[in-house]
Amino acid sequence: MKAELIFHDKVVEHDNSIVEIKIWSVPVTSDRLHGYKYSMVYIKDGKRIVGYDNHTGKRDHRHYGNKEGPYRFTTIDKLFEDFYKDLRRYTKQ
Repeated sequence: MKAELIFHDKVVEHDNSIVEIKIWSVPVTSDRLHGYKYSMVYIKDGKRIVGYDNHTGKRDHRHYGNKEGPYRFTTIDKLFEDFYKDLRRYTKQ
């Protein structure tokens, strides 16, 4: 089974910041035990500010500002919730 894109959305805001989300259904592997590959990112002034992804070899992880750390994936709905919670927190600063 090849990766199948199941969701993609890209929004360019009035201030030229970008929110882009891509989710693929993929075969279960040791890096992706849940069967999803994903990338969720908020970019402002050309820099990633908030990001959640699990590219090959890195497993599930989260970026917030200059910090990167592990992320505990449970469901797609929770992933969206956590990403948007971080995005709201950053944009209220």
